[in-house]
Amino acid sequence: MNWMITRTIRTSVLAVFLASMGHTISWASEPSAPREAIMNVSGEGEVAIVPDMAILRLGVVREAKLAADALRSNSDAMAKIMSALEKAGIEAKDMQTADFYISPRYRQASSGEQQPSPPVIEGYSVNNSLVVKIKDISKLGTIMDAAVNLGVNQGGNITFTNAAPEQAITKARKAAMADAISKAKTLADAAGVKLGRIISISEASPRPMEQTMMMKTEMVRHLPSAPVPISAGENTYSVTVNVSFDLKQ
Repeated sequence: MNWMITRTIRTSVLAVFLASMGHTISWASEPSAPREAIMNVSGEGEVAIVPDMAILRLGVVREAKLAADALRSNSDAMAKIMSALEKAGIEAKDMQTADFYISPRYRQASSGEQQPSPPVIEGYSVNNSLVVKIKDISKLGTIMDAAVNLGVNQGGNITFTNAAPEQAITKARKAAMADAISKAKTLADAAGVKLGRIISISEASPRPMEQTMMMKTEMVRHLPSAPVPISAGENTYSVTVNVSFDLKQ
């Protein structure tokens, strides 16, 4: 009886092992599926529009022997500038302090010894910068002239931008997609294949190419008394899309 049970168990184990081996061999012998033919292309679209807003950076620097005197002089000048901006129609929410710092001015002390003496503080400098959003570009020249006359003595820059560029970006997206499809059709015709369905679409972040005018300190100090002539030009919004197509052989 025991011999019969042992033989039955051994036969069952062998059957399971052979069945497992047969399944493995069958799976390994199956040919691998051919890879899907895919074409990857990129398309670009650009739309240029006239800017309707300017971002202006104004800086005030004052120096004095005492830090308190430099701070008082700087604060008085900046207060007059902000008041003038409000009278010109700039809202308080469109003015923001960007930088404010107090730094000592050093002088190298003279010494007859071989080892130089440590520098000494001979005064203090206070720097206060204001970023102004100007929604009426036609006022920009007048505002710059008034600000300089009221105490701005450090140049920043002017960036021409758009308050709502979404419509331009949408047009650029459509142009980029049309460019990608056109490229794909040209490549497929040259290769003698046909385009199939679109597998994937991805977009790089839209890149605004806004116009920026830098103003050096020397330019600010010597601005003419008449309003500064300003030319805003155009802003270009660029979009890039990456598209994958299935190919029909």
